[in-house]
Amino acid sequence: MFDRATAEAMLESVFAPWVQALDLSIESLDKEGAILRMRFSEKLCRDNGVICGQALMSLADTAMVFAVSSAGGAYRPMTTVDQTMHFLRPAANADVLAEAKVVRLGRTMAFGSVTLTTDGDARPVAMAQLAYALLGETAKA
Repeated sequence: MFDRATAEAMLESVFAPWVQALDLSIESLDKEGAILRMRFSEKLCRDNGVICGQALMSLADTAMVFAVSSAGGAYRPMTTVDQTMHFLRPAANADVLAEAKVVRLGRTMAFGSVTLTTDGDARPVAMAQLAYALLGETAKA
């Protein structure tokens, strides 16, 4: 079963150290997806407290890995094959929430969408569409 404890352990064991440095936390998980929080930090900003696009794209990609894992009932190795990101407004001086939803989970591919908002403001900051190749358990990157 893919639960919150499993997801939190996965944050430390599956992702690269620079992703771990984003200070992500799991807000919720269910069969349709996941919500992750990226805490605001000046180290994620370009200037004037605006979070850089690279951090937002990484948050969206990471959130989708959790959504796919939750929908499938377990983590399995996967790799991003496509990510399209639309930035709608600046995310500034606030935590960012990523709501990732699985659109289709197949045997070898998964597709999903992510909406990013700032804490306390439901207006989207960015929207992403993602596709993943689902790899076999023994696959090597």
